[in-house]
Amino acid sequence: MDLTTVFEQLGISLGLGLLVGLQRERTESSLAGIRTFPLVTVLGTIVALMANTWGGWVVAAGFLALAALLVVGHVARLKAGEITPGLTSEMAILLMYGVGAYLVAGHRAAAVAVSGGVAVLLHLKPEMHALVKKIGDADFKAIMQFVLISLVILPVLPDQAYGPYHVLNPHRLWLLVVLIVAISLGGYIVHKFFGEKAGTIIGGILGGLISSTATTVSYARRSREMPGSFGMAALVILIASAIVFVRVLVILAAVSPGALTVVAPPLGAMMGAMTVLSIVVWFAERHEPAPMPVQANPTELKSALFFGVLFVIVLVATAAGKQLFGQEGLYAVAVLSGLTDMDAITLSTGQMIADGRLDATAGWRLVLVAVLSNLVFKAGVVAVLGERKLLTRIVMFFIIAFATGAVILKFWPA
Repeated sequence: MDLTTVFEQLGISLGLGLLVGLQRERTESSLAGIRTFPLVTVLGTIVALMANTWGGWVVAAGFLALAALLVVGHVARLKAGEITPGLTSEMAILLMYGVGAYLVAGHRAAAVAVSGGVAVLLHLKPEMHALVKKIGDADFKAIMQFVLISLVILPVLPDQAYGPYHVLNPHRLWLLVVLIVAISLGGYIVHKFFGEKAGTIIGGILGGLISSTATTVSYARRSREMPGSFGMAALVILIASAIVFVRVLVILAAVSPGALTVVAPPLGAMMGAMTVLSIVVWFAERHEPAPMPVQANPTELKSALFFGVLFVIVLVATAAGKQLFGQEGLYAVAVLSGLTDMDAITLSTGQMIADGRLDATAGWRLVLVAVLSNLVFKAGVVAVLGERKLLTRIVMFFIIAFATGAVILKFWPA
């Protein structure tokens, strides 16, 4: 290792220690501050450099010696009555020692990122404590259920294809279920903190992220329970229907990123048309309040299993339709799936594109057909549950959206 590289590593180590030490100094930490942390990180780098000659035991010995110093200091401060509850500074010191050593043995960018994360984590103590206090039992349950879905169930599922058409890979299928639940959980968490105070636009965006169909059901019912709120309900439903395309593109980007350059322009054009319609309604109804209804927990295991089963059905039906009936069979599946759920057909389409069983152009057409089918379904929901004036507005704007989608399907260049 040349001398320039050594000095670079020592310089970065010193700077990272100063960064974390500055934060600790501002909090008036009695254990370590702006001088101690740089010494700790530089120590980690020095012993890692020494390990190149004498072996990795030097790093371990340095870590144990540092831990022993912390224990002695902890005991001394305890006897003097100076100790405060918590081990945050002690853990930060040990971690930054590891960062200093990792600068030599690992990737420099990772060490810098970890140090920055440590500084931010230490700095955000009041905000994080306030966040924990805001989390209720239902929110904590949602987070733990997501942990169950993603970190307990997912790792044990076999990663190989089964069943008809070899499209049923349990690990991959459940990973996509986790993706959908994660998107919905993100909207749910934001709603829990801002939903009650959210304006109409934010309400529509959150509704689209969580479930545009569920949002349509909620606001359709509200329009009947609260006469005169039909204008704002129409706006929220339109915004949620436009945000569906953000959700669709995120899913496609995760499942089949290589196809995004093909599918994004036409779907983005449709989203733009829906956005224009939403803006038109917003100018007319922006002064009317529209508090968000309570949203259901999207991480319920029963809901995840139901979606998983629905996704399997759509995935098999899509593969079967493609093999037995060609392109027409795929469109029939898209229409039927879009009537109830956009995520399943979007995932199955993205999966087929990624596996090379479907080209990206046919893929975005299938998704757009499903979106148009979903618009018809939501109009039906409004007809059954909503006020007559809301139905009139929704039908009018959905007809414009449907016609726009038909034009895109017809004339968008292949």
